[in-house]
Amino acid sequence: MNNENKGVSPLHQKDCEAEQGVLTGRASDCLGLTSYKRTSVKQVERQFTSNSNMTNTDRNMMGKITFYEEKNFQGRSYECMSDCSDMSSYLSRCQSCRVESGCFMVYERNNYMGQQFFMRRGEYNDMQRMMCMGMMFDNMKSCRMIPYHRGQFRMKIYERENYGGQSYEMMDDCDNIQDRHRMSDCQSCNVMDGHWLMYEQAHYKGRMMYMRPGEYRSFKDMGMSGMRFMSMRRIMESM
Repeated sequence: MNNENKGVSPLHQKDCEAEQGVLTGRASDCLGLTSYKRTSVKQVERQFTSNSNMTNTDRNMMGKITFYEEKNFQGRSYECMSDCSDMSSYLSRCQSCRVESGCFMVYERNNYMGQQFFMRRGEYNDMQRMMCMGMMFDNMKSCRMIPYHRGQFRMKIYERENYGGQSYEMMDDCDNIQDRHRMSDCQSCNVMDGHWLMYEQAHYKGRMMYMRPGEYRSFKDMGMSGMRFMSMRRIMESM
């Protein structure tokens, strides 16, 4: 036995070894939960080195948006790198924003409800400019970060609710489902791969809705009653 360990009980030795660990946390922003695990100093150093070696493309995939209470990026600000269901905890209103990387969907109301607007990298110095670009509401209350997708895109659209009526499986953008697929409406869909934007009018105009992988049996149940979706577009880095 080494001299430095003489007279040390096995229990105390285990406690000493545990104290050499590093406590790390991983927080879930959506659920408000935090879980912890012990890892060695060398593991933390490897993780730090890995993060330092990230490419600009990797950082851009993470997404970062900053909201401001006043136009021209003035007043209080809130920086966001993930989903946020209620920005009123940070800002009383939002009149300008700056997307530094990635793509985001912003919403008219809390909890990702109401009308939606797609935002890619760029500066949006006032609401007037955003409304000229197609936004149909004058404040932003919640936002979602859109993950970068690599690989194929697949979505099956249906003419009626609950996957009824005529259907068509899409793997590419479509500027007019009536002209291209002889479909007069789209009321449900199943997104298998990738992230999509659906538009109320042909040629990617009018109100829009963000669709991530999942089953959507009724757009009416999602608060989109009365809307007809006539064009669809894949959310890609090169949009």
